[in-house]
Amino acid sequence: MSRLSKDIDSAFQGVGTKGGLEIWCIYNNQLISIPKSCFGKFHSRNAYLVLRTVLRKMEIPLYDIHYWLGNDANEVDSVLASDKALELDAALGSCTVQYREVQGQETEKFLSYFKPCIIPVEGNYSPQTGLVGETYHVTLLMCKGDHVVRVKEVPFLRSSLNHDDVFILDTASKVFLFAGCNSSTQEKAKALEVVEYIKDNKHDGRCEMATIEDGKFSGDSDAGEFWSFFGGYAPIPKFSSSTAQEQTLTTSAEMFWIDIRGNLHPTGTSSLNKDMLETNKCYMLDCVSEVFVWMGRKTSLTERKTSISASEEFLRKEGRLTSTSLVLLTEGLENARFRSFFDKWPQTAESSYYNECREKMAAMFKQKGYDVEELPDEEDEPPYTNGRGKLKVWRVDGDELSLLSIPDQTKLFSGDCYIVKYTYSYNERTENLFYVWIGSESMQQDRVDAVSNASAIVASTKGESVMCHIYQGNEPARFFPIFQSLVVYKGGLSRRYKMFLLEKANKDEILSNENKASLFRVQGTSPRNMQAIQVNLAATSLNSSYCYILQNGASIFTWIGNLSSDADHDILDRMLYFLDTSWQPISMREGNEPDTFWDLLGGKEDYKHFVFCLTYEWSMTGMALLFRCTQGTVSSVKEIYNFVQDDLTTEDVLLLNCETEVYVWIGLHSNIKSKQQALTLGLKFLEMDILEEGLTVRTPVYVVTEGHEPPFFIRFFEWVPGKANMHGNSFERKLASLKEKTTGNKGSSGSPWRSHSKDNSSRDIRSRSVNSNGSERGVSPCSSEKISSLSSREDSSNSTPVVKKLFSKSLSENASDGSVGEELSSSSDKENQLGRINLDLSLESLTYSYEQLRVDSQEPVTDIDATRRETYLTEKEFEERFKMGKLEFYALPKWKQNKLKMSLHLF
Repeated sequence: MSRLSKDIDSAFQGVGTKGGLEIWCIYNNQLISIPKSCFGKFHSRNAYLVLRTVLRKMEIPLYDIHYWLGNDANEVDSVLASDKALELDAALGSCTVQYREVQGQETEKFLSYFKPCIIPVEGNYSPQTGLVGETYHVTLLMCKGDHVVRVKEVPFLRSSLNHDDVFILDTASKVFLFAGCNSSTQEKAKALEVVEYIKDNKHDGRCEMATIEDGKFSGDSDAGEFWSFFGGYAPIPKFSSSTAQEQTLTTSAEMFWIDIRGNLHPTGTSSLNKDMLETNKCYMLDCVSEVFVWMGRKTSLTERKTSISASEEFLRKEGRLTSTSLVLLTEGLENARFRSFFDKWPQTAESSYYNECREKMAAMFKQKGYDVEELPDEEDEPPYTNGRGKLKVWRVDGDELSLLSIPDQTKLFSGDCYIVKYTYSYNERTENLFYVWIGSESMQQDRVDAVSNASAIVASTKGESVMCHIYQGNEPARFFPIFQSLVVYKGGLSRRYKMFLLEKANKDEILSNENKASLFRVQGTSPRNMQAIQVNLAATSLNSSYCYILQNGASIFTWIGNLSSDADHDILDRMLYFLDTSWQPISMREGNEPDTFWDLLGGKEDYKHFVFCLTYEWSMTGMALLFRCTQGTVSSVKEIYNFVQDDLTTEDVLLLNCETEVYVWIGLHSNIKSKQQALTLGLKFLEMDILEEGLTVRTPVYVVTEGHEPPFFIRFFEWVPGKANMHGNSFERKLASLKEKTTGNKGSSGSPWRSHSKDNSSRDIRSRSVNSNGSERGVSPCSSEKISSLSSREDSSNSTPVVKKLFSKSLSENASDGSVGEELSSSSDKENQLGRINLDLSLESLTYSYEQLRVDSQEPVTDIDATRRETYLTEKEFEERFKMGKLEFYALPKWKQNKLKMSLHLF
């Protein structure tokens, strides 16, 4: 909300209350509001003020102010624009970041507001006509940029052309695109967007378009017409006439403090620390290619204006006024680039319990009426979390993988690493989601082997699967619901973990683990998403926001925190039943614990009475940051501002930082071909924490391949499925879509450029989740086994050692011993139990007696889905045993179904 005073222009009344852009022009020494129809038109003789507002759920808005100076703007208007930017900052509570933009040298952030480009117009702005003396004439434009386009009018001469850039010749009847032979595919694709923009905005869509290839002339009528405007064809000189250079970001900087008279005083040190910045002063940080002005909170508006004038005068004397970026920062709003020049910059916020409390707080917000996307109703749950897909879990033990049985796949150990595969139906297609779960106490080599083995399995699916690397305690919210109920124990079963304990002389502790007391924290948001996590046996592990289970042999205690909810208490009861149906716990409320309870925890100590932070994953939707690996490495990432789906260019590898998780997106035409390479990039990105504070090495990293983006990735875009299914490089795709529009498909419902609304997307997901695979979890019921080796159906000579081992035997040879190696040798959607029966067979077509189906049967039935034993009963015997029909039974909540099946020994 704006705060106006006598020193602030009345034109700023009500600014910042709605998201998007607001633009003003300096006209006759006053601010004139620019209508939306004129956004993107900047006149070279004027100065402009641009405000961009981003509204965020449950958080303060973000404001960026840009003042744009035309090349021919007079000094009075330029100074006034700078002063008005400060007044606008004051009107918004001094919580903005300000940028000076010079025509031709605009920042990429500014250019990103005006897709596909801005084309500066010669002359003055007039509020009556928009432009004084504007007439149509033939122009030659040079385009540069892979994700934002810098458009510059150049002299209409043959000598303006070169082999490195892309040019657009705009004539009365046709728009030509000339691509230099050394220009990049992405630049040509972006220039096509400019061609489309010119056609629609300057020609009302009624002109022709043509593309001209550098060096190709014969037999091309469009090329002949193009060169006729230059007096006929002639070769372009081999030397480059392109003068625009990519700015390199420096790491050295010099800092000055600015007195009230505008004098600059060097601080005299190259080692910068945040403590050097005093709140009652202004400073200038000179980084050569960019200059920052830092303004303390206790400085006046006059002092701030003086500091900006002093900085601009400094740049003028240095001859860097037009080529150097000037960024104005208020104390407390320093951006990542500014912070990177300081040796020490403390974190502004600590979210120590973020991952533990995320789902819990989501439930609390939902109860209070907030719209929390991470916690939909059960019938609206997305397919990648609704538990109706197929789940398989392998434990990593060196270079061996052991497939866990259904009961064991809900029991993980903190000393081990696991590979979790979840298969679900989405958009009429089967999708695979692989998690590499790293236990907090696991051995480093087991972690390496887990990634290597998972990469080999994912590679066998032809790169179509999504892979995610997660650490215990930092799991994404969507991980837990696929298990429905999960228990995480301390300790481990791998050989390396056991050897580690032996080397630590803890052999006696291993043998006595069964008799040792255990403390579990119970968490979750519903009966279909609950966990019991074993924590250290100490009072310091308690937290008033949770419920706990303390087990000491046959003695069971439950501890209910004072900040826990009724929903937490219900989950506690269900988790007790899940762990052991025979347990009869002694329940106690926080503050009423007996001495025995504290004795088991080693004595009473202080513990957390935690108040949760209000910055959560769902409030950050839309605030994700997209980076391009400009040289295929994270050492040279480049941010793509205000990104859209079209910025996912097929030649690139991109990193999407969502603060709580990172996605590595691999374009089909990029130079990175394996998920393991991409994962290494993502992990390196976390280590470097290049442009944003808050990332840790334990942040989840997803690896996504173009064309197989999961729904939880595309939610950050206004996603058009047709674009994701196009073929060819970026330029070929864009050219094909333009030709499609030109031939009469524009505006048709099947157009790949048609927007897909969020409401429609959610309805599609809802309908798909209801109509998808009806089985709760069609997982192989075999007991825990090692993955057997299978023979590769590809050339094994090019395989890695891991792949060779996994493909060493044939599927048929292992059919009898329960091998799960088919994961590696076939991408088929059909999966076999024990290599004998297809899970897609209708279960109702087979019937067995109750005595055969019991889990403790003396003559057990094999070829069945063990998770749905009751379906093999005849209707008559079903009603006798369950006292109800099948339809009535399946209408019950899942936990009630399981409870009944347990009582009948069918679960």
